[in-house]
Amino acid sequence: MTSVNQPTSQVVYSLPLNDAGHPDVPGGYIYLPPPTDPAYIVRFAIEGTSSICREGSLWVNIPKKGENFNRHAFHEFKLHPDFNQTLYIDVPIHFAGAFAFYTTYTPLPDFSSAEATSPEPTKTETFYIDVEPRLTVNGIVLPIDSLSIFSVISKFMGQYPTDWERHLRGIGQREYNMVHFTPLMQRGSSNSPYSIYDQLTFDPACFPNGEQDVATMITSMEKNHGLLGLTDVVLNHTANNSKWLEEHPEAGYNIETAPWLEAALELDNALLQYGTDLAKYGLPTDLKSADDLQRVIDGMQAHCLDLVNIWEYYVVKVSRDAEAAVEAWMSGLTKADSKVDGAKKWSLSQKAEFLRENALIGRDEFAGRFHRNIDPNVAAALITSVFGHADANLRQPALDAVTDWLKALNVPYYKEYDVDVAVIKQQVQDRVRYLRLDADGPKLGPINKQHAFIESYFTRLPLNETTKKHNPKALFLVNNGWVWAANAMRDNAGSSSRTYLRREVIVWADCVKLRYGKSPEDNPYLWDFMTRYIRLMAKYFAGFRIDNCHSTPLHVAEFLLDRARNVRPDLAVFAELFTGDEKMDYVFVKRLGLSALIREAMQAGSTKEVSRLVHMHSGRPIGSFEVDTLSSSKPSAATDGINGSLTEITEVVHNIRQSPVHALFMDCTHDNEAPAQKRDARDTLPNAALVNMCACATGSVMGYDEIYAKLIDLVSEYRLYQSSFSDHEVKIGAGRGGIGRIKKLLNRNHTFMGRNGYDETFLHHEGEYITVHRMHPKTRKGYFTVAHTAFPGYGEGHGSLAPVHLGGTQAKLIGSWKLDVDVSESAKQAVYNDKSYLRGLPSSVSSLSGVGLTNNADEAVITIPSHFPPGSVAIFETCIPSAEHSEGLDQYVTSGATQAFAESSLIDLNFILYRADAEERDASGGKDGVYAIPGHGSLVYAGLQGWWSCLRDVVRYNQLGHAICNHLREGTWAMDYIVSRLERMSKQKEYTSLSKPAAWLQSRFDAIRKIPSFLRPRYFALVIQAAYDAAWARGMDLMSDDVRYGQGFVQSLAMVSVQMTGYMPSASLVPFEIVPSMSAGLPHFSTSWTRCWGRDIFISLRGLYLATGRYSDARSHIMAFASVLKHGMIPNLLSDGKLPRYNSRDSIWFFLQCIQDYTKMVPNGLEILKEAVDRRFLPYDDTCFEFDDPRAYSKKSTIEEIIQEALQRHATGLSFREANAGPKLDMQMKDEGFNIEIHVDWKTGIILGGNQSNCGTWMDKMGESDRAGSRGVPGTPRDGAPVEITGLLASTLTWVAELYDQGQYRFEGVMTENGDPITFKAWASKLQDNFERCYYVPKDPSEDGSYDINSAIVNRRGIYKDLYQSGKEYEDYQLRPNFPIAMTVAPQLFTPEKALGALELADKHLRGPTGMATLDPSDRNYRPYYINSEDSTDFATSKGRNYHQGPEWIWPTGFFLRALLKFDLMRKSTTAERTEVFQQITRRLEGCKIAIRESPWAGLAELTQKNGEFCGDSSPTQAWSAGCLLDLFYDAKAITRE
Repeated sequence: MTSVNQPTSQVVYSLPLNDAGHPDVPGGYIYLPPPTDPAYIVRFAIEGTSSICREGSLWVNIPKKGENFNRHAFHEFKLHPDFNQTLYIDVPIHFAGAFAFYTTYTPLPDFSSAEATSPEPTKTETFYIDVEPRLTVNGIVLPIDSLSIFSVISKFMGQYPTDWERHLRGIGQREYNMVHFTPLMQRGSSNSPYSIYDQLTFDPACFPNGEQDVATMITSMEKNHGLLGLTDVVLNHTANNSKWLEEHPEAGYNIETAPWLEAALELDNALLQYGTDLAKYGLPTDLKSADDLQRVIDGMQAHCLDLVNIWEYYVVKVSRDAEAAVEAWMSGLTKADSKVDGAKKWSLSQKAEFLRENALIGRDEFAGRFHRNIDPNVAAALITSVFGHADANLRQPALDAVTDWLKALNVPYYKEYDVDVAVIKQQVQDRVRYLRLDADGPKLGPINKQHAFIESYFTRLPLNETTKKHNPKALFLVNNGWVWAANAMRDNAGSSSRTYLRREVIVWADCVKLRYGKSPEDNPYLWDFMTRYIRLMAKYFAGFRIDNCHSTPLHVAEFLLDRARNVRPDLAVFAELFTGDEKMDYVFVKRLGLSALIREAMQAGSTKEVSRLVHMHSGRPIGSFEVDTLSSSKPSAATDGINGSLTEITEVVHNIRQSPVHALFMDCTHDNEAPAQKRDARDTLPNAALVNMCACATGSVMGYDEIYAKLIDLVSEYRLYQSSFSDHEVKIGAGRGGIGRIKKLLNRNHTFMGRNGYDETFLHHEGEYITVHRMHPKTRKGYFTVAHTAFPGYGEGHGSLAPVHLGGTQAKLIGSWKLDVDVSESAKQAVYNDKSYLRGLPSSVSSLSGVGLTNNADEAVITIPSHFPPGSVAIFETCIPSAEHSEGLDQYVTSGATQAFAESSLIDLNFILYRADAEERDASGGKDGVYAIPGHGSLVYAGLQGWWSCLRDVVRYNQLGHAICNHLREGTWAMDYIVSRLERMSKQKEYTSLSKPAAWLQSRFDAIRKIPSFLRPRYFALVIQAAYDAAWARGMDLMSDDVRYGQGFVQSLAMVSVQMTGYMPSASLVPFEIVPSMSAGLPHFSTSWTRCWGRDIFISLRGLYLATGRYSDARSHIMAFASVLKHGMIPNLLSDGKLPRYNSRDSIWFFLQCIQDYTKMVPNGLEILKEAVDRRFLPYDDTCFEFDDPRAYSKKSTIEEIIQEALQRHATGLSFREANAGPKLDMQMKDEGFNIEIHVDWKTGIILGGNQSNCGTWMDKMGESDRAGSRGVPGTPRDGAPVEITGLLASTLTWVAELYDQGQYRFEGVMTENGDPITFKAWASKLQDNFERCYYVPKDPSEDGSYDINSAIVNRRGIYKDLYQSGKEYEDYQLRPNFPIAMTVAPQLFTPEKALGALELADKHLRGPTGMATLDPSDRNYRPYYINSEDSTDFATSKGRNYHQGPEWIWPTGFFLRALLKFDLMRKSTTAERTEVFQQITRRLEGCKIAIRESPWAGLAELTQKNGEFCGDSSPTQAWSAGCLLDLFYDAKAITRE
């Protein structure tokens, strides 16, 4: 016996890809949590025949379990197309890192009826999935956002292990959990930690035993102090005295490896020499003023720039190139060039431009002097054109001419040089000003050898035994630096940059820039050396800080981080990244898998700016919406290997949230000024408290907690750290020596909140106060901080804070403190004058009394005393008792929904989910309508879809300021409405099953009513989504397997059947009882006589009912309309069967087609033919009488007899006047319009009917405007033989003839009006023989004689006429979207090649983004904008007469695509070819998919204006628009089963 184990949970992250293969994720940034055990899954969701499925594959480099990551090793997942399904590809995540995926496919060619060349295979761009590393210390998991990082400048830590252990113990005691070390490697001559002498050797001054000491330290940090290690990695430069550079100068940019830097080197040398010679030129060497500086800058031109002739790097050498060109000409070997024809008449500038475009070599390069030169042969061709063939007598004139041409060519290059010279002068002037004159600069003093005029851009390697073996040009290496607002993707030392020549680099003279090239092959030694370095760092450190990430080549960083992650897969990577462009930040973050970018609170210059930064990093707002869903349990295909037992798996499906770039938010960094410099020193405490309330990784630096007086100079400083927290036990509370005791509490809280998912925050800024409340999204426990900031000038007080009311909250004061700091000059001098140690300013943290806290029943009130000076904080613990639930409130409000809706029928779901306003009022006797939200307006539905349509984007984009959120906070009216309408309706016999959903909603809303109002939107949305999802899932359970397991679009279309079908007191299918009926569209066709339209129902029925498995609903509608057959027609307007109106010639044929479809699609469907209906009117009798007349419903007919009566009545002809004809029936119609005439042309078998005063097909707009004179003049009369009626007739005749042959239909044929019998087979044969002769318009006019064509009025060829023998002949020849209906139901009438050609024209000229244009745009009657309210004098458009004269209707799209699918497949044989057909269809569905997804009505509109533009007069959801597309998917499924 198979057992079922306890359910387990499988976490899934849904990653849908759109038609182009792009991730459909808000913001496009895919950031996933750390790997888990068992592994969670990334589920790629791809529509089965999207463009990327054509010969497509998904390629993913996420490694399988046990594999090492290789960026270039992609796993292939073949995409097997399936038109009806969504493809799912599950990829388990076992490792952290930056992973990539892309798709390869063969693009879909443009559709053509002719043979088309298939495009070449292609690939999408590469997309990235970043997975957060799983960091642990002593078995405790530390999410990135829980990190509290402490930075130290390693060289100030002292000797290892004594000094280091002491400081590390103090850091650990303050409950930091990670230490950031500046580079620990051996330093270069400048003694800067970032100028590394040897990347493979740890600093012997700190670590006497080298790597062994580091290994011991890291072990001790983790085990003894609970600290992880984080180190800087410096990838883009090395110390200028690195010994290995002498052996490998190719590792840098030198004049041999980067010849384009030669001009920059010459200028650098010249500037250095100029600085040395200033006194010789009588210029000042000790700059005291701007005038002094200006004199020096003015002297640069004559004494520096003019000496090195930098201009020679820009221009061609005229004498050299002119001579070469003339010599080439004189050789007589010049080839003719048509480009120079007529050159003799060219102007000088034209000749120069010709040479620039065609002869200039080295145009875009910047190498040696006169590197630009002219191809002499091209120039010789120009000479020939001007002077003729070579002639010694013309040599000098030619030379003079070429000289002039080249001088003209050089003009823009001289201008280019002039611009660069101006930049050079300005850059030098700005830099020298900063270094020697500016108040915030270093004021270097006199210009001398120690402090040169400029900082050199080049390191000059010493000449020794090692270096002399190299080319001398290789010994000049460019130094690294940074450039204001530089493009992070551009190499500032590369061949396309003149940054070094223009002196735009703020250079680090102690660092040589490393030159990696494009790949390891370009510089093998450097790539290998740096790989060993990065792997050594990954061996010991849990995290990296990439120094100057923005100037590290992206491909280099990728390569090296991949090697590091091979050593340590769970590697945290932080970056110093300043691209100046958020989009560029994302590029680095995504490709490198950066855990966070470093940001700093001390950058803020005011309380307002502090609040902005804290808000930016504080996570989601309190009460944010939940975007995830929980699916029901389902048996897994896998077994656990024990007795074949099955494991039930509950999938927890996460939608990937929109994620910002994560931050490491520092209260202060080692690069920037301390609070005592930049603010008031007392701000150290509130600044730290605010930073630690942020929902991201946070950090600090040694000296911050100690309150150092100023920024430490990491190059010139030599003293060692001193901290009281390193020497004594650190206990939370007041004390002297800095804020370390309070920092312990702040770090503890921050880590706790980060580890446990406290990711919702509310920040309030009031004057110089900032309050931050951070809480858990489910438990609703939290912390609340009040901070009084301290900026210069605050003194002892600056404003007050109004009482804080925390609704529904209970609070507990943890503590309140203030910071006092002695910032006197004497105190500062005391710390400055300490020769051995870096010490903080004298300070004390004191407890503050008087902070008020009152916990009332419904709120906590916090009051701040008058004595709460700048530099003070108060910290509270909070909870929301009403959110505490035994199951967890989130779990409770979402659980049980599936069971609550398990007994709901599809008719119940119509009420639960939908109901337009008119429907709701009809059902409630006018008492209730849809709900109106102040500031938003009325919902589209009274049911859950109305609420979810409003909430969907609010939830997805967390729009807490939306009007619905404000309304929910103000009261519980929405909840009352939702429950009360269900409870009220559940008391009616038709809706007793609604009691369970009502009870479930009531219980969930009761739980929500108790919570604070600011949380209501979140929990309301959770309940609505749970209920909506459960109702939707129940709908799927009640539909066919094709729908239940179909793609989301199919399911959305199928739910339109639920939307349209329900009980409506004013609109039943029969007069004596209320039965569910189909609306033609909402809200326009909701109730009473406007609801049930025969034509609309039977165009919709196959898709909405038969394809979805709603067979009983299909049957009830067929039987209802069969019962009201009269004149051989069914009514267009049913009116409950009481007052049916018979004015549509096409409705009967769609009705008969549906009966045919029913017999073929429903199991035992032929049985319906024998079922009997009560007849509203007497068979074969046109007498009209009321529904309660004794004759009404006194006779019965079987469906077989109904079919036969309809065919017989048409065969003998119809001639009647509508009952009750006149203005009361139709106030727009002329009198003659009420006359109905229909007859068969027995020569062709075609049925003709109608007249120019009525409109008996679906294009039924009657003119209504007196102003325009159009009243009673149909926009589209379509009299004669509409092509779709002919097709439907042929389909019906063929069907009944086959049934007769099979013994399933007892009638062989009909009698004509002359009493002659004709079989159905014979009638069908007449249509077959005449159809294309009557309807086809040949491409070639010479073939017109074979067809019934008036060549003079043909507008477009290769089409099928819309009409045959209409009252206005030109209307026959109009291209409209009706012929595909005939193609779909009666393909035998069409020659496949002709059919496909006509479809191609319709595709090109009629098809819009969602609908089909109702008239050819080339037709003179084309008017594509329908505005029903327009009452102008325009005969064509007034009062919307152009309803069907160009606007794009959606329902014909279904028939068009069905026809295209059918006929395109006829010419396809291979699997690939047939797949292409389905993909052509898929491409044409994109607009409809977007429309139904975005529509608040959750349906497809009736029509649009031109090119899919919104039409305000269209019904926003129409039955046939959805139904006809479901037909398409049904056909496709049937084809794939063949």
